[in-house]
Amino acid sequence: MLTTILIILVVIIAAVLIYAATRPNDFVTARTASIKAAPEAIFPLINDFKRWPEWSPYEKLDPEMKRTLSGGESGKGAAYAWEGNAKAGKGRMEIVNSVPSSLVSLKLDFEKPFRANNSVDFTLKPAGDITSVTWAMRGSRPFIAKLMGLFMNFDTLIGKDFEAGLANLKRATEK
Repeated sequence: MLTTILIILVVIIAAVLIYAATRPNDFVTARTASIKAAPEAIFPLINDFKRWPEWSPYEKLDPEMKRTLSGGESGKGAAYAWEGNAKAGKGRMEIVNSVPSSLVSLKLDFEKPFRANNSVDFTLKPAGDITSVTWAMRGSRPFIAKLMGLFMNFDTLIGKDFEAGLANLKRATEK
């Protein structure tokens, strides 16, 4: 009886591991908001890390977070490193592409609470007096993330932060 239970348990665990291995190797999380402001009003808040406290939901995770700005003042080459509590973690991001009023691309490297190397794009597309702002993050998904993804929806978790940040951008620019 105990042998049968152990065999069933091993088969279930093996099935979960095999299923996790079949999950996609990459992920994309993206959210879009319509903001009643010109791209020229929104772009500077994204393109300048000194302005991120005005809208980024991640800035509020740890009031004692250590921040280090380096590289250029804004745009390509500007970098932002942080180290904070367990929620904020530790990492660095650098603007790798900046097209005025239309695109800011970041290289995002996390060290804690987990190691990850992702890319982030903020895309601004005007349509009349509305600007569609998309915040997207892409990266690879190692096996442990695939396994955890069976029990947690990372798109929903990260997506909530993106939605909050876009809502903050909206409030900061719609005046």
